Formats: sequence, structure tokens, C-alpha cells
Amino acid sequence: MRKYYDDITRIAGNVVTVRAHNVGYDELAVVEGDHGASLAQVIHLAGDQVSLQVFSGTQSIATNARVRFFGHSMQVKFGSELFGRVFDGSGRPRDGRPDVRGEPIAVGSPTVNPVRRAMPKRMIRTGIPMVDVFNSLVESQKIPIFSVAGEPYNDLLARIGLQADADVIVLGGIGLRHDDYLRFRARFAEGGVLDRTIMFINTAADPVVEALLVPDLALGVGESFALQGKRVLVLLTDMTSFADALKEIAITMGQIPSNRGYPGDLYTQMARRYEKAVDFDGAGSMTVLACVTMPGGDVTHPVPDNTGYITEGQFFLSGGAIQPFGSLSRLKQQVNGRTRDDHRSIMDACIQAYADCQQTREKRDMGFEMSDWDRRLLIYGERFEREIMSLHVNIPLEAALDRCWSLLEGCFAPVEVGIRRQILEKHWPGDATRRDPPSVEDVEHRAAAARSA
Repeated sequence: MRKYYDDITRIAGNVVTVRAHNVGYDELAVVEGDHGASLAQVIHLAGDQVSLQVFSGTQSIATNARVRFFGHSMQVKFGSELFGRVFDGSGRPRDGRPDVRGEPIAVGSPTVNPVRRAMPKRMIRTGIPMVDVFNSLVESQKIPIFSVAGEPYNDLLARIGLQADADVIVLGGIGLRHDDYLRFRARFAEGGVLDRTIMFINTAADPVVEALLVPDLALGVGESFALQGKRVLVLLTDMTSFADALKEIAITMGQIPSNRGYPGDLYTQMARRYEKAVDFDGAGSMTVLACVTMPGGDVTHPVPDNTGYITEGQFFLSGGAIQPFGSLSRLKQQVNGRTRDDHRSIMDACIQAYADCQQTREKRDMGFEMSDWDRRLLIYGERFEREIMSLHVNIPLEAALDRCWSLLEGCFAPVEVGIRRQILEKHWPGDATRRDPPSVEDVEHRAAAARSA
């Protein structure tokens, strides 16, 4: 049993500073007094001055309160009883059900030694063509969804959780609105995955320190299941709220601010979480997919900027669709050569044609005359956005590849798409030796038929 310390020297915001010895960073404590007992966590050490973030706030804490340290950092009960449950940022049930039984495990542990990691090599299918075809999600990858407020990034995250091939889904909600939390829960229940889902939810009304604990809780539980051989998918939303919580505490502590008021260790704090993604050699894996909102759509904001240096690409969500030019999966070459022999070729051809369409749109907007090639590009771009880019499209990878071939065949001649003859002869839907391009009228007719279908 650790002794009590009652020499409180400062109370500022939700932070209590007490003079104590032999205390570790991230250690849990309880602040007891006339107000009752409040859980707290060590967030700063300076000699014998120990600063604690009080979960429930310091409104009723007096300077004569006593602090007792637990001697360990945050822990959470681990076991099969976690499935289907919802917890808050302190690991307490928020679904009205009893506490779970299980072995306590520490959260916030160091990242896995690289020699214990296997090379990522398995694709995670999502049913979303802009992911599966153009920026394949790879097991054990860490990748964010860059977006802005108002975009359906939480819906996209929930859909990937529903459709991804994973044994365990762990959702970490940081600063969520209550209706977003309820929507996640309803989507997972309707999709039949609630029995393999665990949720740690911090809402905007909850203590800010719990926002910092949610990623550690989610990743700690996910890592333990991965060590048991499970394929784990961890969904975090929103990491910008996590960074804002870091900034709020740093300001309370009087730390010298860095870029835009964020603490100087923002990169380190975020990397500690993202780098938990791992494919264990001889065990399971943990894939981390996180939402990162960009204030004002500014990709140079410190949170997305630092995230881009840590993670292995990003999905750029704008206008209700995953944009092909802002999105990147740096690990897609590890898997898209193992899917179908035409995957890389059709991916490159479709993106090149869409890039040409974007240039043609600029020419049109500036009043230049449109050739037949330009008109066909414009029709292709409209069909590509509707039949491939739209988040309403939900088809398997093979069907998405076939649809891409149909799009190219409906707008161009085989010689115009820049695909090797061997691949063309095997997969082109029509006559692969045709050299004359389809007429604009024929392309328009096919586009109209596709719209009506």
C-alpha cells in the first residue's frame, strides 16, 4: 500500500500539483478529501513536484486533500467478456452492464521491437473500390483518413469496420458527439459485428484526460488479442481531438507552446500510438485506421502534417468521396500484385484517364474548344466519379476491376489506354484489336444506359 501525500502546492484547471517522491510518469493516483475520491494520472514530473490530471475535474478539491499513488499506470481488464461491451476513457462500463472479469493488462506499453514484426503481405478487403483497387489497405498498416468537419468520415470508418475481414474490431472514440457514438453502435449492431467489437468512447462532455487514454486502451486491448493470433482492426476517431487534448493539458501546465500552440512532443505522442500497428511473427496482427480532421481543410496543420510523416499513406476524403490524387497507400504494392494480374495495369490506366479528364475540365472552364477526345474524357470522368469513386458503391474487388475495364472500353479504344497487349487481350471486354475509338454519340449512349441502370 502506497503512503498518502497531502502537500498540494497548486491547483490549476483540472491539474493538481503535489510534492511526492518515487512516483512514475503515467502512474495512477486517487485524490481523496471532503469531496470524495477522484481518479487522477501523473502527467508531469519536475523533481519532487508531481502534476496529476484529475479525471473528474478539480472543482471541489481543496488543498487539504490527500493523494495516494497506485504504483502502476492505467490498466484494463482483458478477456472474452470485453466483446460487445462499451467503456469510457477510464475503462469503466458505460453501457450499464457490470464490470468485466479478466486479467489486468497495462496500457500505453512500448511499441513492438522491429525484429518481432513480419513484413505486411495480406490485403484487407473493404468493398470500397477507391480503397481496394487504387489504395489497397494492408494488414498491420497504419493509415489515416484525412477529412474536414461535415464529411462522412465516421460513416466511412464504420463501413470499413463492418466489411473488413477482421477477427476483432476495437473502436476508440475521442471527443465524439453522443449521436456519433450511438450511430457507431447502431451500425455495428445492424451489421452483425457487435459480438466481436469492443468500444472505448470518450464524448465531448467527458473529462479531457480520458481523451488521452482512449487510444492507449484501444491499442492495448487490440495488441493483446493480436498476440493470441487474432486479426485486429483498431479504429480511432478523431486524432485531432486527441492532439487538442494534449494541447489543453500543455497549456494548463504552462509549457512553452510549439507550432500553433501544440506541445513540442506532438510527433512523439502520436507516433507512440500509430506505431503500435504490427504483424507479429508467429501470431496475429493489428491494423490501425484513424480519422484526422483538418481544421479549415489545411493539410499543413500540425496534426495532419505530423501524421503524414508517421503513417504509411492516407485516404483523402473530400466532397463525399475518397479522392484519388490526395490518397496514397505506401504498402499497396505489397498486395495488389497478388490479387489479379490486371490489378496494377487497370489501376494506372484509370487514374491516368481521370487525370487527363481533370485537365480537360480546366480547358473547358477557360473556354477552349473541345475535341472528340476531350468530350470522351469528360464523359469518362463523370462515370468514374459516379460508378467508382462514390461511397455508395459497394462491390467486391473483382467486380470493381471488371467495372473499371467496362468504363475504359465504353469510352476509349484499346490503343488509347496504355495497357500492355498481353493484359488487354486477356481482359478487354470487347475486341482488343480495335483501333478506331468509339464515337462521342456511342459514349454518351453508354453513359446514359449506365445512369439509368
